[in-house]
Amino acid sequence: MQRIAVVGGGVIGLATAWRVAATGRRVTVIDPTPVRGGGSWVAAGMLAPVTEAWLGEEHVLAFGAESLARWPGFAADLADPPGLRREGTLALALDAADAEDQRRLADFLSSLGREVRRLTARQVRELEPGTSPVRSGLLVPGDLSVDSRRLLRSLAAQATAEGVGFHTGRAVSVRDGGVELADGSTVECDEAVIAAGAWSRALHPALDTLVRPVKGEVLRLRSRPSALPPPTRTLRAHVESRPVYLVPRDGGELVVGATQHEVGHDTEVTVAGVRDLLTDAERVLPGVREYALVEAVAGLRAGSPDNLPLLGRLGPGVLVATGHHRNGVLMAPVTADAVVALLRGDTPPDHVLAAAPSRFPGAT
Repeated sequence: MQRIAVVGGGVIGLATAWRVAATGRRVTVIDPTPVRGGGSWVAAGMLAPVTEAWLGEEHVLAFGAESLARWPGFAADLADPPGLRREGTLALALDAADAEDQRRLADFLSSLGREVRRLTARQVRELEPGTSPVRSGLLVPGDLSVDSRRLLRSLAAQATAEGVGFHTGRAVSVRDGGVELADGSTVECDEAVIAAGAWSRALHPALDTLVRPVKGEVLRLRSRPSALPPPTRTLRAHVESRPVYLVPRDGGELVVGATQHEVGHDTEVTVAGVRDLLTDAERVLPGVREYALVEAVAGLRAGSPDNLPLLGRLGPGVLVATGHHRNGVLMAPVTADAVVALLRGDTPPDHVLAAAPSRFPGAT
């Protein structure tokens, strides 16, 4: 039986381990703190490739859109439902400059055949009465969201049910034939998959300049009986050029995020980060001032030079699946399926080929 080591117990590692184990391979996940230890635990769980789209990042949009299409089936395959919501995303323009940016985004998406609906200020208030006065809105009905923490627990349970083993050692190097751990031991394997998010760069020389940590602070709020309920849809906006999103959860929870700072592996929550997130959330949804502040937490995204994941072979016996930046939860289904295909020796589809690490000189 082929032995596969997956380094990383976040959403990408767990999804990959589950899907690979389901093909009959023997899989071990290596992570000191699987499920709770990485950036996935902090993630808001937006599955929103369209509202994340930028001109010049068409490959990122194509990759994300393909994964979004797989999400309903991916969620349905999990024994424990991960709280998938289908209400869509509502992007808000708070001033004239935002409205112009929104118009350009809508034109760009329309040129690519993506479904968006432009809304007047009145139509926005009809859909989400709790929002502040806006200039305009953009409704993306196909976007989804998921409770990332429920998802991680469900993926871990599903992987365990498929026979995946867990090793809580800390990987320090990945090579053909094995994963070397901090205690000097080695987990031997036929193939290793590097899926350690922002910590991937230290595991293989080819990743040293290709993966960087990007800090994000996130708040979790809860509606109180005296407050207006959370919005039905995910809300996105810019406040003084700062992006902010508000993602509703079952049970009256609202996730607010996220700051973005390139400060190495710092995961401390700052006063400025909490202040900005609360200020910006209140500008979008004034009623949050009555909510309870449940949690303030920071995590690390895995950035790549062009915001497209690194997905493919680094060399004999070593695959990589990292660099998903803001979209790790979104891109988990297509990434896991791609790793399965690569292990079979199949030719990847175009959206996966675009993410091959070989696009960067010296990466393979």
